[in-house]
Amino acid sequence: MSLTNQTVKERLQKHFEGQLGSFEEPYGMLSFEAPKELNLKIMQFLYDDEELRFQFLTDLTAVHYPHQPGRELAIVYHLHNLTDNLRIRFKVYTDIQKPDIFTATQLFSAANWMERETYDFFGVNFIGHPNLKRILNVDEMDYFPLRKEYPLEDQTRTDKDDEMFGRG
Repeated sequence: MSLTNQTVKERLQKHFEGQLGSFEEPYGMLSFEAPKELNLKIMQFLYDDEELRFQFLTDLTAVHYPHQPGRELAIVYHLHNLTDNLRIRFKVYTDIQKPDIFTATQLFSAANWMERETYDFFGVNFIGHPNLKRILNVDEMDYFPLRKEYPLEDQTRTDKDDEMFGRG
């Protein structure tokens, strides 16, 4: 029998008893939210469970939601069960003032660079990461460029013609 989103959801709900929420299936991919303290426990359960076998970390990134106090940063994990070709997504939210979350590098080697990139662009501090430092931006950079804290363009510029940008 092939693994389904419903089976994954039921096993997660049974194992984590009401600690997970916001289950959805956008474009057929099971997606849910979890407390940030459970990120490793969820990944370990999904990895070790004989039926689920989500043993491939496809992607790890963050999203900045500046208008959600206490939940400004969402860390997003995409996991893949290669045997049944099923993908899932889960998010954990954290406060931007203390963006600490446990590293997944002990479970997934690929998490190493993904976490470094997420730190580099969003400022998420992955506790226990073996080498958490900037990977693409210069070390001297004192901000995180993918946070929505800065305007997209300088509104005081006089050297541009708005008609060239479809705004005229």
